[in-house]
Amino acid sequence: MAATFEDVLVSSLSEDMKKTEKIPFPVTLCVADEFENLNLVFKPTGTNGPDSLLEIKFDKDTDGAKLGSHCYVITKDITTLHLQFRNANDLSRFRSIIDGFKNGKNSMFSIRTDESSATQYFQFYGYLSQQQNMMQDYIRTSTYQRAILANVDDFKDKVVLDVGAGSGILSFFATQAGARKVYAVEASSMAKHAETLVYHNKLSSNIVIVPGKIEEITLPEMVDVIISEPMGYMLFNERMLETYLHAKKWLVPNGKMFPSRGDLHIAPFSDAALYMEQLNKANFWYQQSFHGVDLASLRDAAVKEYFRQPIVDTFDINICMAKSLRHTVDFQTAQETDLHKIEIPLSFSLLQTGEIHGLAFWFDVAFFGSSQTVWLSTAPTQPLTHWYQVRCLLESPLFAQRGQIVSGKVVLNSNKRQSYDVDIELAIDGSNMRAYNTLDLKNPFFRYSGQPAQPPPGCNETSPSESYWQTLDAQTSK
Repeated sequence: MAATFEDVLVSSLSEDMKKTEKIPFPVTLCVADEFENLNLVFKPTGTNGPDSLLEIKFDKDTDGAKLGSHCYVITKDITTLHLQFRNANDLSRFRSIIDGFKNGKNSMFSIRTDESSATQYFQFYGYLSQQQNMMQDYIRTSTYQRAILANVDDFKDKVVLDVGAGSGILSFFATQAGARKVYAVEASSMAKHAETLVYHNKLSSNIVIVPGKIEEITLPEMVDVIISEPMGYMLFNERMLETYLHAKKWLVPNGKMFPSRGDLHIAPFSDAALYMEQLNKANFWYQQSFHGVDLASLRDAAVKEYFRQPIVDTFDINICMAKSLRHTVDFQTAQETDLHKIEIPLSFSLLQTGEIHGLAFWFDVAFFGSSQTVWLSTAPTQPLTHWYQVRCLLESPLFAQRGQIVSGKVVLNSNKRQSYDVDIELAIDGSNMRAYNTLDLKNPFFRYSGQPAQPPPGCNETSPSESYWQTLDAQTSK
């Protein structure tokens, strides 16, 4: 949790070391780790709302030093503050936090994540606009609320942990279901906005905002239920699922995980228009006289780069050439290390003849409550969510006949950029036809245009023109 220090005296120091009261009474100091800096918030004693008397952003370049047995001096820009703690033990705790922040931490998160990636990630989720984008996903938000409120017995009078709480919306749902206490852990600067929402919704006694990463914070008690929205594109992108599983160290035996299970669906697809669209992008590099410069030597490299991009959009289910294969992760039993390398064997019996241009991915998650099971689906047959679907192209398509078996594997290798390198291998059984590709899930192409997905060519088994007029005639004859 955010560290708290009571009865701190705050003064200003001049250049000649003359001390002047900054706040004329003892205050409570709350220290929250916001990744890029420590946020030092000084509040009147006995208040837990968002309002503060003074805030200081302590970054790694901020100067600080111990002064005597009870005091600490901080110089920020042209201001020097003198903090007097009530005892030497409080000062020691405060210095330990400062030193840990300046020297870095060796948590599971920091070990598996590049600092630059983490900085960008937490900045992104610190924007209210991004939280709004997720909250306005009606399918996502309403399904979570339904899953929680349909299983009140799992939440009533229980202690709940909200992992990556963001705005805190799931924490509010938990209190609507009767949770006794919710610890909402959020590592981005959104934690401050969440605290504001909690305070103004008069739920400060029920919801405790815990700034920091789940791998680094501490809680005062074990929890009965863990709630989170940890899914990324293709289920695993952003590697938030590992953080979700890490949180189980705070879960009582037989405690609940909401969501409880994740299913990644994979199916071969045929879409010549998409394939040609990506291929044609590289034709720019075919030019032999671009302002007098021959670019053609880079055309092959450009093709490889474009085909390394997963495509994020939606599509008509009829482009899938076989029934989807399901890879399941049971969040109740899975461990973090299970997600470091995910190898999924593939075997499809084709339902149609044509070119296989790649593999399509989507996911479903299940909430297994005591009273009701609720599913959240991102399938192309379901209403669209902000996760869309993902397609990974092959650089060289495979031609296959209906009834043939296509086998291979997908391997997701985690990287320190909070994502995965996706290796695809497909082969047509009984032939020497094989195709490979490696894609960078961190760098997708967002193709969704807002237009409805169109069925693939050749789906009409009757005349669309005649069908339209017959329908119209039937309506007007009534």
